[in-house]
Amino acid sequence: MATHAVVNQAPPRIGVDEYATNTALLEGVERYDAGWAHHQLHLTGQRVGAASFPSDAAMANRVEPVLRTHDRYGNRIDEVEYDESYHRIIGAAIADGAHTSAWAEPRPGANVARAATFMLYAQVEPGHACPVSMTHAVEPVLQQYPDVGEEWLPRVYSRSYDGRLRADKPGALFGMAMTEKQGGSDVRANTTAARPLGGGRYALTGHKWFCSAPMSDAFLVLAQAPGGLSCFLVPRLVDGERNAIRIQRLKDKLGNRANASSEVEYEDAVGILTGEEGRGVRTIIDMVARTRLDCIYGTTAGMRQATAEAAWHARHRAAFGRTLIDQPAMTAVIADLQLETEAATATALRLARAHDEDSAASDRAFARLATAVAKYWICKRGPGHAYEALECLGGNGYTEAFPLAMRYREQPVMAVWEGSGNVIALDVLRALGREPEALAAFDAEVALAAGTHPLFDAHLERVRSLVRDVTADPAPEARARGLVSAMALALQASLLLRTAPSIVADRVRRDAPGRSPLRRRPLRRPSHGDGCREHRRAGVRAAGATLRTCAPPSAT
Repeated sequence: MATHAVVNQAPPRIGVDEYATNTALLEGVERYDAGWAHHQLHLTGQRVGAASFPSDAAMANRVEPVLRTHDRYGNRIDEVEYDESYHRIIGAAIADGAHTSAWAEPRPGANVARAATFMLYAQVEPGHACPVSMTHAVEPVLQQYPDVGEEWLPRVYSRSYDGRLRADKPGALFGMAMTEKQGGSDVRANTTAARPLGGGRYALTGHKWFCSAPMSDAFLVLAQAPGGLSCFLVPRLVDGERNAIRIQRLKDKLGNRANASSEVEYEDAVGILTGEEGRGVRTIIDMVARTRLDCIYGTTAGMRQATAEAAWHARHRAAFGRTLIDQPAMTAVIADLQLETEAATATALRLARAHDEDSAASDRAFARLATAVAKYWICKRGPGHAYEALECLGGNGYTEAFPLAMRYREQPVMAVWEGSGNVIALDVLRALGREPEALAAFDAEVALAAGTHPLFDAHLERVRSLVRDVTADPAPEARARGLVSAMALALQASLLLRTAPSIVADRVRRDAPGRSPLRRRPLRRPSHGDGCREHRRAGVRAAGATLRTCAPPSAT
């Protein structure tokens, strides 16, 4: 008699077009003028959903980067070795333009298509997205200072990836190094010194507490020049020789294991002044802002993976006489997970469109405030969302054989990267005080849903009252987080009410204190005929057929 028959386990979630099954993402791409990218996004969705890609993702997180400070002869090399799985993943993302396609080929919806590409890759393997994001984010700095950027921009735009340190490769990836152990977010406390060498070159000496993706080809670095804190482009190769960037150690991180983060020492490392002396923060801020936007995309991608995996498990696993998805308690949990995923997706794509080259001045003003608001809220929601999804898998979710343990460890990095909660909340306060046009644009965007739902109207008035009270408060910092949370929920609710089908939007309601008011009640089963669009939407949309939908299991 067989004693080891495997029954009642979900099959592997592979062979999926991750774009086609993500209805909220697909519809958002169409809504925000990037329908021209559907074909390529389907190809990307099929690539990341194929069996080989999740396998590479698991391997890249299992076989972690290794620091090699010296070669076998004792020469200093300061290199990090990655498993080949990591190189295959990041090479595919670069080839699909997940880094700089919106800059290299600007058109209406270019940032929307790039955001969708980035999210599809980050949904399955998030670690590689760090250097991809920083390479995207450095472009406006290089563009603003062509005397420095002219040499690098063609390589940044390139879709060619080569992980080796070579002077003649066509593509290049960028990193950045700002924080130091004594200052952290207070970068003006930096002590790294920059000594002028002439011709725009400086010798940098000091220690950086965090330098992410140390195998990048160049970095933007903050250091103290004679004229104050300044920004420098520090390449790994100078005149064909290794620059004096000494990797001291790799950080032993909670998550983001596939990607190396390091501490580095500069021993008269050569840097090229980018911008003016004393204007370092102003110079690098564009890069910081773009990486914050990508943190929203990355968290949203993680939410999508978490929801899809939980829904897939619930649809295939049975307990107490029914599949889990037919148990009302599980139906409600999956519905809540998908609602939050959809709210994040709607916000991410609206922000992406606002960052396009052809966006109106009002959209750009909206983006300046809304990006910070969304970064605070969505990234802070990520870890709890990942845990709730992990719990849906029970003991399986707690093992490394399934991807949600990795996702649970991964989500917190987006909340702390380039501005933890307090830093972002204070940035919002500054924007409210200094940029009234940004507040006006944000309010106008949110108010587009006014009159569609009484609970939303009441919340909108509460937000407006909070803004007035907090900005009039001589010591508003202690109230900043509550204000930003309320603003974020107003934005997400407005977007869902305007863009999501009624089966989603009508479930927006208040809930218990301390929890998201964007919650969904258990959905009623529709009576429409098989195959109709509204029937497909009546399931938790595109989350692996979380409720019974018309699509067969193989299509989800």
